[in-house]
Amino acid sequence: MSAGDVIAERGFEPDRRARALIEALPYIRRFAGAVVVIKYGGHAMVDPELATEFARDVVLVRSVGLQPVVVHGGGPQIGELLERLGKESHFIDGLRVTDAETLQVVEMVLAGQIGPDIVTRISSWGGAAVAVTGVDANLITAKPLSPELGYVGDIVDVNPQMVRQLLGDEMIPVISPLGADSSGQIYNINADTVAAALAGALGAAKVVYLTDVEGLMLDVDDPSSVVTRASMDEINEMIASGAISGGMIPKVQACVDAVAQGAGSAHMLDGRVPHALLLELFTDAGIGTMITSPGITSPGITSPGITSPGSTSPETSS
Repeated sequence: MSAGDVIAERGFEPDRRARALIEALPYIRRFAGAVVVIKYGGHAMVDPELATEFARDVVLVRSVGLQPVVVHGGGPQIGELLERLGKESHFIDGLRVTDAETLQVVEMVLAGQIGPDIVTRISSWGGAAVAVTGVDANLITAKPLSPELGYVGDIVDVNPQMVRQLLGDEMIPVISPLGADSSGQIYNINADTVAAALAGALGAAKVVYLTDVEGLMLDVDDPSSVVTRASMDEINEMIASGAISGGMIPKVQACVDAVAQGAGSAHMLDGRVPHALLLELFTDAGIGTMITSPGITSPGITSPGITSPGSTSPETSS
């Protein structure tokens, strides 16, 4: 058997794999040293195989010189434990009503279970990670969002000094979305909101939201309606016109808020796709939806907010 036959039999295609590495090189150079905030949630977090792949991908991102910061959610896990404890969950506008008992469960799941589990997975691939919460080192100062929601918080201030120190020590921060007020009262905060505020405070080059949808879809039943790239102004226009509605609004609003607070760009990705993070960061075509500030044009728009697919250069790619 020839060497070529051996390679084919083993399914190894050196040319294809080499092209993938070459394609990644401009992006690795461009984003060397840049902060990338990753909001980790949805199916990517509860599926064990995807969770393992995510951890490996984060280690790779750190190993090639980027500085990943992971902000994780935990809604399904919190709901599951509350149910086991016989406590019913109530929601207002998608936010969990959090009384004192529920808050204890939230803290237990986020800081005691999910954060350490992510760190363990990252460590298993040789990464150096540490689990912290927004309460640590006064990272997130919060206040009550509304009396009806109980201990659900709104962000007052972000002090990113601790996160910068961890990044400087070549650590991967894994952050639970909790905050505290001046009296020490802890609040449960939406993870999307935390990721947006943290990305702005750190001046992140990108903030990436791993979701259970393919991106911003104008028709949730039509995969071809995914908007590949749009500016904040275009997004606001689509919301005002009703082109974006329902459950898509809070998802895309988090991206808009991140860019408004200082992130270079925001990305809504389908976390169910293996290695979605790497596909976004290191390939020409990118994946999902990219949202930018108004000053950055969105090439290829064929109708309001809808961009035609196609590869882009490292200077304009998502």
